[in-house]
Amino acid sequence: MILPEDGCLLRIFIGESDRHDGKPLSEWLIRQAREQGLAGATVLRGIQGFGAHSRLHAAKIMRLSADLPIIIEIVDTTEKIEAFLPLVDENVQEGLATVEKVRIRLYRHGDRMDPEQDS
Repeated sequence: MILPEDGCLLRIFIGESDRHDGKPLSEWLIRQAREQGLAGATVLRGIQGFGAHSRLHAAKIMRLSADLPIIIEIVDTTEKIEAFLPLVDENVQEGLATVEKVRIRLYRHGDRMDPEQDS
């Protein structure tokens, strides 16, 4: 897949405990992005944060489970991100979604030969 230089970054901020049909919402969103053919997505787990309710969520050594912040980043063309947004709007009950323009410098597949493997 070749992406144009001008792209779009969608960031979705949710909580680790957020679910969709009993599964983690972040996992469900990533699967949906993949099924819709978006270029790439990454899930990041935060160590601390707060949202609209101003509840502080933090990783503590003594706590076994926590509702830590999760950020899902998805990059593709503006058109594909805009087409994905209604699904986000319908399924993210609490959270934040932001969209920004990005300049795509490269998007490569791992099929290129590794020079160190030639030896």
